[in-house]
Formats: sequence, C-alpha cells, structure tokens
Amino acid sequence: MKLHKSYPWVITVMLAFVAMLNYIDRQMISTMRPAMQVDISELTLAANFGRLMAVFLWVYGSISAFSGVIADRINRKWLIVASLFIWSTLTLLNAYAFTFEQLYTLRALMGFSEALYFPAALSLIADYHDHRTRSRAVGIHATGIYLGQVFGGFGATISKAYSWHTTFLLFGVVGMLYAIVLIFFVHEKEREQNETSFELGTHLKSLFTSLPFWIILLYFAIPSFPGWAIKNWAPTLIANSLHLDMAVAGPLTTISISLSSFFGVLIGGAMADKWYLTNPKGRIFTSALGLALTIPALILLGFGTSFLHIITAAVIFGLGFGMFDTNNMPILCQFVNKNQRATGYGFLNMGGIFAGAIITDFLGKSTDAGHLGRDLAYLSIVVLIIIIVQLSFLRPKH
Repeated sequence: MKLHKSYPWVITVMLAFVAMLNYIDRQMISTMRPAMQVDISELTLAANFGRLMAVFLWVYGSISAFSGVIADRINRKWLIVASLFIWSTLTLLNAYAFTFEQLYTLRALMGFSEALYFPAALSLIADYHDHRTRSRAVGIHATGIYLGQVFGGFGATISKAYSWHTTFLLFGVVGMLYAIVLIFFVHEKEREQNETSFELGTHLKSLFTSLPFWIILLYFAIPSFPGWAIKNWAPTLIANSLHLDMAVAGPLTTISISLSSFFGVLIGGAMADKWYLTNPKGRIFTSALGLALTIPALILLGFGTSFLHIITAAVIFGLGFGMFDTNNMPILCQFVNKNQRATGYGFLNMGGIFAGAIITDFLGKSTDAGHLGRDLAYLSIVVLIIIIVQLSFLRPKH
C-alpha cells in the first residue's frame, strides 16, 4: 500500500481525521462551559474559563518547538500514534474531573500531548507531496481541523442531551481506537541518514539566521491573535450579541466559521498550487489574499448587531483564514531545508499558540468588562500590518 501511487492521498485523508479529533477534543470545552459550571462553580467567572483555555495554549506552545525537532529526528508515524492515543486518554479522563484544579491539570497535559502531532503530520505530508500538490494536500489535512471545530461546536448540544461527562468519554474512546487503526495504515516516508542525524546546534543556527524564517514566523503568529480569539470566544460573542442560548450559539458559530474555512483551505490550496507554477510567490499571494478577507470580517464581527451582519462576517472570516492556513507549511517549504520542516513548523506553532494564549486570557478579562466585540475588531489592525510586511520581505525562488 505504501508504494501505491495513491498512498500520498490516502495518508493525507487518514491524518485529516486525526486533525479532526485533535480539534474536537480541544474545542468542545469552549461550548460546554454553561453545562460544566453547574458542577464546577469556578467556571462561572469568564476570567477563570480564560485561564483554563490559556493553560492549554501555554503548554502546547512551549512543547511545539521541541516536538518539531523530535519529528525531524525520529519515526513520525509512532510520534503521531502516541500523541493521538495520549490526548484521547486525557479527553476521556476529563469525564471524571470534578474540580477546577483537575480540569486545569488535564488541560495542561492535553496541551503537551497534542503539541507532538502537527509538526510530525505536516512534515510527513510535505514529504509525500511535491510542489505540484503540496498546498492541496495540506488543505485536505486542514479540512479535518475545521470539521473538528464544527463537531466540537456540538459539544454543548450533546452535553445538554446527555451530560458533559458523557461527551468527553465518547470522543476519548473514539480517539483511542483510531490510534490503533493508524498503527497498521500509516507508514513513515523513508529519509536519508543525514536527514535525521544532524547536529542540533547547527540545525537550529541555520534556521534562526534565516531572515525569511523570522518573517514567516511573524506572519504565522500575528494572525493567531484573531484566529484563536475566534476559536475560543466567538461562541460567547455571538451568544451575547444575538441573545442566544450557548447550545444554539456554539453550533451556529462553528458551522458558519469552520465550514467556510473548510472550503477556504480547498480553494486556497488549489489556487496556490496553480499560481505557484507560474510565479514563485503564488502561495504567498494566495495566503495574503485570504488574510485580507479577515480584516473587514473582524470589524463586522466586533461591531455588528444583526444576525445577517455577524453570520456574514463569520463566513468571510472562515473563508479567508482557510486560504491563509493551508499555505503556511508549503510557504515554509520554499525557504527551509527538507530536514528542517518539522522543526520550523514547530516554532511557527509555538509562536502562534503563544499569541493565542495571550489573546485568550486577555479576552476573558475583556468579556467580564463588556468589551469583547470592540477588542476583537481592533485585531484587524495588526493583521493589516503583517500582510504588508509579508508581501514586502518574502521573496522565494522556484
């Protein structure tokens, strides 16, 4: 099966399902707060909920850099399998958490285990695909992320029908079983000995002395402010703005944003692969175009008051962010060596996650103060600045 010409697409689809489980397990808690706060009173305070969301991001970001280095050195298949099995086990254990401290600890451990996945998975996909199909393949993998956000949005609905304990238990078991399936169907892409036996200091020095890498790092991290703000606080924003119950606002938010992102990654992947064949900046232009769409969307999300305004903004944001998201690893591949892809993406992930942790914590306090919409809209300014920087300084060659 590994030698079959269709296998690069098989492994891409299989890992897309892992990405879906990754985001279900991390995102469904954002819509289950009303149900969980009945049993865990500390969650009634938005600042405490922000702390719970942020600890995941701080741990996830801290481990991401190291996980990239590890993925460039060892068998990525087993790193992916272990990551999925461990975070699914932790998801299951959430069902038996009855205090804020227990949830906080499990959330931190989940950040550790989930951080091992993306650098390994994306570098493996990048190795199986060349420049003709790389953006599309990463886009297909990213569809799992957005489907995960959609299904994660139904956490509140499932918990209302059964219980939040049952919701964690269900998805934990599914992930543990799928990890076993991966053992038989995921295969490592063969690498040369010199690709995995590098000297760490030299490996990192060549990466950190590259100006394009720092530009890409900033370009990945800055949009993570609105990206994570939307993931963690859009259900609350829409529930408050439209006066909806969270059991309705959660699915409405994730469906409108994540499904449009689903199409965004497919459109952005196909557009970038085609554009790249005639212009080495094709992926960069596609990414910048998508990110530009998020600017008016953030303003309308922040200040809109009608159902039409907010849902239209959510769809535009999702479409644009998807076009941006699908091209980050392919752009990185244009500037770093093959054996630095996982390491480079690990540091990108770290920067993006740290930005997410900062904004998640900040918007928790902003929500308590009644300024969530306004502060979300202000994020459009930093997005505009980083688009200009990226277009000005990134100059790839075929």
